[in-house]
Amino acid sequence: MLQLNTLKWLSEPTETTELLIEQLLDIGVALSDTHNLGELLNLILSKSREITCSDAGSVYLVDKVNTRQQKLLFKVAQNDSLSESEFTFQELELPMTSESLAGYVALTGHTLNLPDVYNLPENIPYKFDQRFDEQTSYRTCSVLILPIQNRHQEIIGVLQLINRKLKSDVVLTTENAKELTQAYSEWEERILISLASQAAISIERNHLQENIENLFEGFVKASVQAIEARDPCTSGHSERVAKLTVGLCEEVNMISNGLLSAIYFSSEQIQEVRYAALLHDFGKIGVPEAILTKRKKLYQEQLDLIEQRFAVAQRTLEMESAQTKYKYLLGHLSDISQQHTQDNCPLCEKIENLDLELQAEITQLNNYWQTILRANEPTIIAEEPLKQLQQISLYTYKDIDGKIKPLITPEEMAQLGVPRGNLTPEERQAMEAHVTDSYEFLKRIPWTKNLQNIPEIAYGHHEKLDGSGYPRGLKEKEISIQAQIIVIADIYDALTAGDRPYKKGLPVEVALRIMRSEAAANKINSHFLELFEQRQVFSILGHSK
Repeated sequence: MLQLNTLKWLSEPTETTELLIEQLLDIGVALSDTHNLGELLNLILSKSREITCSDAGSVYLVDKVNTRQQKLLFKVAQNDSLSESEFTFQELELPMTSESLAGYVALTGHTLNLPDVYNLPENIPYKFDQRFDEQTSYRTCSVLILPIQNRHQEIIGVLQLINRKLKSDVVLTTENAKELTQAYSEWEERILISLASQAAISIERNHLQENIENLFEGFVKASVQAIEARDPCTSGHSERVAKLTVGLCEEVNMISNGLLSAIYFSSEQIQEVRYAALLHDFGKIGVPEAILTKRKKLYQEQLDLIEQRFAVAQRTLEMESAQTKYKYLLGHLSDISQQHTQDNCPLCEKIENLDLELQAEITQLNNYWQTILRANEPTIIAEEPLKQLQQISLYTYKDIDGKIKPLITPEEMAQLGVPRGNLTPEERQAMEAHVTDSYEFLKRIPWTKNLQNIPEIAYGHHEKLDGSGYPRGLKEKEISIQAQIIVIADIYDALTAGDRPYKKGLPVEVALRIMRSEAAANKINSHFLELFEQRQVFSILGHSK
């Protein structure tokens, strides 16, 4: 906002002031439309130089990150008289001390308007650093250095203008610099102070925008970390899905013909879909941990309990066999000495048969145990193990309390009989609820306008084009393009991830073959899958065919 005395000066309707007012208005509009910090600082400097006919200049920002040691960040520099080979800008950190011109202004808030920096008054704390002039054969003469202050009157930066030229189109040299430059006037100083205030607002707005974006980024990463902390085996899944999603979106943007050429994602839309991909599984935080971390069809404690039952059943068989032999021998004591002398000993044969029967029953138990271990794996169960499970379900044993009990409970049998995967219908329903839970959580967040579609995009990551997905059973036209892309990334990572103990990661070609069959069945978008494969988007993860 322009200061009052400047406005008073500008109120005189001369051609010069009218042109200046137009320039200032244009600058205000340009500053409002610029959101990138580098572009913003370059714009501030170039417009300041344009108004004052300055040959060169620079912008410094106060380092707000490192609060222990005060520093100035040399962010932007421009020079019309030096070529690119003579002047190469590099961002630098400088100590903020009163010995340098910019440091003095940053510390004190005083403006420096110096007609010739090589002829500074005595008894001043600051001095001119001649190294730049010596290295580039440049001659700095007049300098105007102003503080950039925010609305709290905090100094956030320094604007430095160099060599106020008599004519804007002249090129300065060491020989003509003094002749073709002049000191900055008082009105130029007032104008630049006002412009610096306007620039401060834009810089603060840019910092605020960056802070909001960093806040979002931090929130998203913390959310992903919270999900993965509950199931370390899937650690990295959300990040990998996000990388694949962004990679596929960028490939879509490069298509110039065909069906996908009509689709283009802006940088804001790519950021939006990235956040949706990172948070697509957040609802899993509400899934019971036992289900979330389940590795086999049975929980480990269930398998341990069944193993104990098998041990008790075997001991019971051994004990009953021993009791049968004892009773038999006890009832045939009179025959023992007589039969022992005979070549053909019926008593011995009886004992041997009882041992064989016991061994057969123990062998059967061992076979049953191996069948249970095979059936416990989260693979598609074959017909033969299914029949054997039905036999095991009829097997009973006498427990240590003397009661007859089933070796496998109906609940355990239901879990072992799951035809595919490792979850029962009830457990799968609880797991699938994570999609709705993710949506309910995400829609409570007051997203900015450019991120407002995140909940809906994440909501569709388990939908299928033919309507067979969940939780809403949407069909192709009802599923957003972004969600269809996340589906490709999510399925690919689920198939190839090798960090899960309940399954091995599939080779890339095998995973793509499975995904092609899904596309052929109109489950996933074949166009996106084809592009995913052709451009080898999966190479982002270090994968190769």
